[in-house]
Amino acid sequence: MSERTRLILAGGFLGAGKTTLLAKAAERLARAGRRVGLITNDQAANLVDTSLLEGEGASVREVSGGCFCCRFDDLIAALKGLMRGSPDIVIAEPVGSCTDLSATVLQPLKKIYGQLFRVAPFSVLVDPVRLRESLGPDGGSRFPESVTYIFRKQIEEADLVVLNKADTLSSVERADLLRLISTHLPGTPALPLSARTGEGVDAWLERILADAPAGQRIATVDYDTYAEGESVLGWLNATAMLRAAAGADWRAFALDLLAKLRNDLRARGGEVAHVKLLLEAGSGRILANLVRTDADPYVTGSISSATAEVTLVLNARVGIDPADLRATVESCLRAAAGDRIGVTIGAIESFSPARPRPTHRFDAVVPGE
Repeated sequence: MSERTRLILAGGFLGAGKTTLLAKAAERLARAGRRVGLITNDQAANLVDTSLLEGEGASVREVSGGCFCCRFDDLIAALKGLMRGSPDIVIAEPVGSCTDLSATVLQPLKKIYGQLFRVAPFSVLVDPVRLRESLGPDGGSRFPESVTYIFRKQIEEADLVVLNKADTLSSVERADLLRLISTHLPGTPALPLSARTGEGVDAWLERILADAPAGQRIATVDYDTYAEGESVLGWLNATAMLRAAAGADWRAFALDLLAKLRNDLRARGGEVAHVKLLLEAGSGRILANLVRTDADPYVTGSISSATAEVTLVLNARVGIDPADLRATVESCLRAAAGDRIGVTIGAIESFSPARPRPTHRFDAVVPGE
């Protein structure tokens, strides 16, 4: 092939802002005349991310049932499916609780499929609060050590650490966090940006689309600790149809639902890794996120109050037993709906991820070109 498709993997822990960055980057690349494909990834189907990106007109494939490492053949099938549209660039977002991607995804891609894809340097996004909790001197993570272990291993294998949500930081805080990254990961470059506002996204794209080698670090990963870290997370994906006889304030409903979930989960001792929901009706949509139990929900978008029927997609990743998570989601959904909104749950699945069993694992870096 005279020109291979550029493949960008953007990893990072749950709630780091990967999907927001994918959407923002795809929008910029499309405006520049590039053909872009996107791949989402999750332990189960019915992803908010997939629905969100498809709703924006992107060419999207979803790999579900496990991370890219354990569903490597599905990843390749998704890539080949996108190739029918002859994309210049494909951006893929792995599961937020997954690590060891350099050894299990990047190296096999370079070795086996290097004639089809040119792999970009591996970016790992970090949330400033999670970064302080995991690497800062005071710690403070509400997750068990096995979950924090996954976060640390994710950044350990990065070619580039992306300090996301930089718009929430003062210049002093940015500098302190960049020094923290440099102290723990000497030699690994770090770049601040805000996927939400777009600040720094062009600089990130310019950096990863340069001809720099990808997958230059392989972490030493204890799979027992890794599996334990994933197993303590309750995972829930659900879809529902909402019907309001006289219309509803759908934005207020989204905020109320997330607030109820936050309060109920806090009472149960469950730390939120990420809860996100998407409400859709025709051309209207509302996206809402909660990235920590002690955070406020963030909501964007709108749906007319005259709209009677709305589709809900909800994804929750919380440090709690899956059965308790399901019970919480169902009770909070009906409480937020009250007697004003009818709720018909179409699909709901709650579980803890199985032990990761990669299709491939390379012990050494495959040389670049």
